[in-house]
Amino acid sequence: MKLVFASDSFKGSLTSMDTIELLTQSAKEVFGKVECVGIPVADGGEGTVEALIRATGGSKIFSEVRGPLGDVIKASYGKIDEERAIIEMASASGLTLIPKEKRNPLYTSTLGTGELIKDALDKGFREIYIAIGGSATNDGGMGCGRALGIRFLNIDGKELEGCGADLERVAKIDVSGLDTRIRDTKITVLCDVKNPLCGVNGATYTFSAQKGADKEIQDRLEKGMCNYRDVIRRQFSIDPDCIAGSGAAGGLGTMLKVFLNSDLKSGINAVLDIVDFDSLISGADLIVTGEGCTDWQSSFGKVVCGVGERGKKAGIPVVDLCGSLGNGYEEVYMHGITSVMTTVNAPMSLEDAMINAKELYYKAAVRLFRLYKATP
Repeated sequence: MKLVFASDSFKGSLTSMDTIELLTQSAKEVFGKVECVGIPVADGGEGTVEALIRATGGSKIFSEVRGPLGDVIKASYGKIDEERAIIEMASASGLTLIPKEKRNPLYTSTLGTGELIKDALDKGFREIYIAIGGSATNDGGMGCGRALGIRFLNIDGKELEGCGADLERVAKIDVSGLDTRIRDTKITVLCDVKNPLCGVNGATYTFSAQKGADKEIQDRLEKGMCNYRDVIRRQFSIDPDCIAGSGAAGGLGTMLKVFLNSDLKSGINAVLDIVDFDSLISGADLIVTGEGCTDWQSSFGKVVCGVGERGKKAGIPVVDLCGSLGNGYEEVYMHGITSVMTTVNAPMSLEDAMINAKELYYKAAVRLFRLYKATP
């Protein structure tokens, strides 16, 4: 019997590796001798680098870059192999890097993310994956572009720093100094957000409030983002609002697509391709996946449904072992999930569930495998 384990982390309690270890222990308790294949996975958000370097035998690379407010920080990214690297923009430009009282997307920049890309280029990587969840920024990706040689000029020809407040000041974009190595580099953006750059569903009005923007700041940022979009339209005959995902990470999606010629791809599907998931599940009898809470959002680019779809295609049953269920969880059945089980075994608070996460998960896994063993 071959069992495959590919679960997302349970934020705040279990890592993807934790679930693999607990599933392996419980499977051996129930079945005795059994082949267990553990695959750390993530959907392009927090934990993607960690999951991929564990799954591929890669390593972390550390680099000093400028954080979202310009201070020097130590960020990291992943080396998958000699050619491929994986970057989480949140490591350099993430919201968690800024205390709540200092969050204001007028002053944050993606400069550090660009510096990580440059560091990867300096080290010879020519295939780079960039996970762009969890940003603190709303700068249209100008900071990132500036780190790679693009100059954003005001009406007087003076170069701008590239923070959110500079969006309204951009009059010209000079790409003549863009790092020439970009032309020979394949960049794939792990992104499940489809929002355009501007408008009611754009970068500013959809995401900037969680980054510290009040209504007044939002209106100013949106006005600036529209100016930035219009400069791109005039100079490059490209309309970012027609590109799905251009508004991701405060407009970083626009920079990566328009100026770095990146491919925007579903985060979980990119991760599963990198780890060669389809080959690893070949001949499996059962796949176990999971996440902290399964609800209607799980059907939109999350690990559970990404794994479910691959299992369905291969004709392998997939069980979702999750912490809890929310509204609309039944949608996952349309994406290859055969059944859903929760780890909680009695009424309890979220705090208690997280404190006892490992014990609850282990016992739930034993119940799952005993049920599977009893199935004809």
